Amino acid sequence: MESLDPHQRPPDGIRNVYKKYQKMKSTQLDGDADIVDPERDILREENTKVRTVREINPQQLRGAFRKFVDVEVDIPDAPIPVYEHADMPGLHILPALLPPPVQSTLLSRLLHRDLSNPTHLTNIHTHYTLSYPPNHSSFFSLPPTHPTPIAHPLDPTIHKPLPITPLLTKKLRWMTLGGQYDWTLKRYPATPPPAFPPDIGDLLEGLFPETRAEAAIVNLYSPGDTLSVHRDVAERCGTGLISISLGCDACSVYEWGEPVRLAWCTADCAGDVPGVFGGVAGWKWRRRGI
Repeated sequence: MESLDPHQRPPDGIRNVYKKYQKMKSTQLDGDADIVDPERDILREENTKVRTVREINPQQLRGAFRKFVDVEVDIPDAPIPVYEHADMPGLHILPALLPPPVQSTLLSRLLHRDLSNPTHLTNIHTHYTLSYPPNHSSFFSLPPTHPTPIAHPLDPTIHKPLPITPLLTKKLRWMTLGGQYDWTLKRYPATPPPAFPPDIGDLLEGLFPETRAEAAIVNLYSPGDTLSVHRDVAERCGTGLISISLGCDACSVYEWGEPVRLAWCTADCAGDVPGVFGGVAGWKWRRRGI
């Protein structure tokens, strides 16, 4: 496989697409014919370029979901189709894969348990030292009006201390799990990574047995937020990379050589897995926004 530069400037074609959809209103997004909409193009089978490439046994999903939430999760008995767009070979799309109980449990463990674990770094750690709640309790257990700063700037001449509310509602943008990716150098450290949360790893590997859960980034968005165009080239592997969308509507831009395509994840399809990348599909340009 060719060596790809993670610092390379995105091509003009995908930059122009990024700018177009960054400025577009949600009402316009709903009617844009270039977007692969799970409801319109997949569930209603209105896009002839979208096809089923394989199916997942529902018993496999039930086992993974039951182990994760510790209760029986109701899902249809029919096999779950995995879709692919003709212009994006290797990108598999699974609309509404995660049932609501699994989504809420996943979010709860990420935000209430893993966020308060100091081994999982965040964007806050780049410029601040965090004071953690006692006994690894949730940051959300602190009163919203708690006046004492919990994020202390490394350089007070540049940044101000942060109380709990602005930190959680505005400043917190991402959290890493397992391998702690260095966003400045765009590579993983040579030192052994922290342990990946075993229950979340079991869930992901139960859904996608060909993938080993070693590292993840949890991106947190508010309505209107975007993530700049980037290349996922640090994970050089032959197995898939998994992207899961929870919560608000989201639009992702993918570039496969010349074609530039968009996947539109709707709130009605919360729990989408809009990207399982395999082989060369994992090395192209991506942007995500919610």
